[in-house]
Amino acid sequence: MQRYFVNDLRDDTFYISQDDRHHIVTVMRLKIGDQIICVNNGRSAICAIEEITDDQVVAEVVKWEEESVELPVHVAIASGLPKGDKLEWIIQKGTELGASTFIPFTASRSVVKWDEKKAAKKVERWNKIAKEAAEQSHRQISPEVQSPVSLKQFIALAKDYDYKLIAFEEDAKQGEIAVLHSILKDIEKGQSLLFVFGPEGGLTNEEVSILKENGFQSCGLGPRILRAETAPLYALSAVSYQTELMR
Repeated sequence: MQRYFVNDLRDDTFYISQDDRHHIVTVMRLKIGDQIICVNNGRSAICAIEEITDDQVVAEVVKWEEESVELPVHVAIASGLPKGDKLEWIIQKGTELGASTFIPFTASRSVVKWDEKKAAKKVERWNKIAKEAAEQSHRQISPEVQSPVSLKQFIALAKDYDYKLIAFEEDAKQGEIAVLHSILKDIEKGQSLLFVFGPEGGLTNEEVSILKENGFQSCGLGPRILRAETAPLYALSAVSYQTELMR
């Protein structure tokens, strides 16, 4: 059953417009009486299509779903801007694995230079990728992808998280294995965890020092050195294993 994130909910009636209306009518070719799943503010419902107009699809709630498929902890992924479409890959697969927020930032070794003139369209595309991945993986929230920030701006955004970790390859080379394990053992349902990952080439020692001065801990992600687009997926998988499968 196709799933849609819908902002317009009134008295157990969803009003679906724009791209999602086009998808329902033109791509899926659904008709009045067909059922879809609508998601709003973290809740999902099985709905029946009641009306189709040139502007919108109207769907009535048949049954609200009670079970949550979201990670029991809120995980944000902060990525130093990588090259090419790697960030899109991180957003898509990270959404499937349960991330709640993505924060791109400009790191010292980021080759990509952020173009403010193209910013709005780029961020809109990233959020569309997250939304489509959330629908495909039956999420109940669509993660937010924020506009890229500087390291200083990022540190200001990070202050409200319960746990803050830096994936640092030098720690991995030295065999560090305790920090991530300890935090995942202690973190409680509803708490938040922010992971920081560097671009290709990783974070500099200076960047790591600045982050540590602002409440971050560095950690290894096993004995192998992971690519910029692989490390966030490893971390999210570890969170899921510890908080969902081991409890």
